[in-house]
Amino acid sequence: MNRRLGVLIAFVALASGLLLAGAVGLCPVRPAISINGGQGGVVLGIVFWVGLTLVGSSLAVQMPSGSVLDVGYVPVIAAVSLGGPAAAAWVGLLGTTQARELRREVPWYGVVANHCAIMSPAILSAFALQIVPARSDPRVDLAATVGAAAICFSLNVFITATFVSLRDSQPVTNQLRVAGGAYLVMLALAPVAWLMAQTYATTGWWAAVLFAVPVLSNRTAYRAFVEVREMFTETVASLAEAVDKRDKFTGGHSQGVKKIAMDIGRAMKVSDEELEALDWGGLLHDIGKIGVPDDVLLKQERLTREERTKMNKHPVLGAEIIAPVKHLAPELPIILHHHEWFNGSGYPDGLVGDEIPKLARILHVADAFEAMTHPRPYRMTPLTPEQALAELRKFGGIQFDPDVVDAFVRTKWARGLADPGRDEVRDVPLIGDAAGSIASLAAGPAPSGAAS
Repeated sequence: MNRRLGVLIAFVALASGLLLAGAVGLCPVRPAISINGGQGGVVLGIVFWVGLTLVGSSLAVQMPSGSVLDVGYVPVIAAVSLGGPAAAAWVGLLGTTQARELRREVPWYGVVANHCAIMSPAILSAFALQIVPARSDPRVDLAATVGAAAICFSLNVFITATFVSLRDSQPVTNQLRVAGGAYLVMLALAPVAWLMAQTYATTGWWAAVLFAVPVLSNRTAYRAFVEVREMFTETVASLAEAVDKRDKFTGGHSQGVKKIAMDIGRAMKVSDEELEALDWGGLLHDIGKIGVPDDVLLKQERLTREERTKMNKHPVLGAEIIAPVKHLAPELPIILHHHEWFNGSGYPDGLVGDEIPKLARILHVADAFEAMTHPRPYRMTPLTPEQALAELRKFGGIQFDPDVVDAFVRTKWARGLADPGRDEVRDVPLIGDAAGSIASLAAGPAPSGAAS
């Protein structure tokens, strides 16, 4: 854990402790959260919402963008609406406990970061909700609860995005952009949380449980979407790996190129749709090599002019292979033009400057860096990241787009802080999952198919 991250966790923990003391000491739990009245009923009510939060948090779904949809957010907001700051404190503190924490798979600072990043926003949103007048009017109460949910979720996203930013040495804005995909979806569940709370207060705890059905249906729909996409991605990745493994020197190359290209894309603030295109385009950029003869693809000596001509056809062959797959239409320009040079001397079409699709220019830099930093038959000793970066800068404006090279400099790859052949944790954790990010600091990256 780096020093700045440690200081931030300590600061958040101290602030969270003060908020917890203030919420419990100054704000009695509102009786609306009670089951069967009395102090014992208040305790039972808190236990009920802690239990629902535990269940919801265990069903989190990681979206393709890296953000996490956690339906445990719904009972947290319901507890905020019903019980005020003290109830929010206990539900936020205890309801975020995860099985991996109990198994001691998360270091202590990950546990602290996880719970504080959820409890503090819940308490602050409850304080904000408490000062709203005329909450006896259901319309006012609904609007106020949605506003409190926005405060809670916004603070949670900002705190956890800052944690990840310090861990990965990336701008916090990159992490906030990843979280944006989940923000509106989670905020849309705030009215459900309010309805759940109202039903609990007017009908009973058993009626509130019924709201688990639409909430879980929402979760199931997203899980199904993610599973279908994961299946498609795994198929694409397997196909790319099969092509890479035709050459013993390029195993894992496409995975590495994909990771670097997506980080460059984030540095250039491309859209989520463009990031997805870089994801699959990175995996498939060399798919055309499946049509290059082995005597050319695997040749370790210098290629003849005729052999070079055959090799240079692989972008066109790749585009022809992918063209029938309509879902991969955004990836076609990347596959076809990732060997175009900025000065127009590349192939297959000799495009110049901005004529080259932006994402192809990004992939060209990622492809070159990955190749330079791994052994190849024509260069058995790979370049260091510093040497490879110097080459990118040297040929900026000639082979590479200078703006893309500048963006690459802002990534961790340029600083030698990551290996394209190793898996990196990329998710931005939201409610119920901050520990996953912090835990990765201790666990370190796991080996993936690095080029040998």
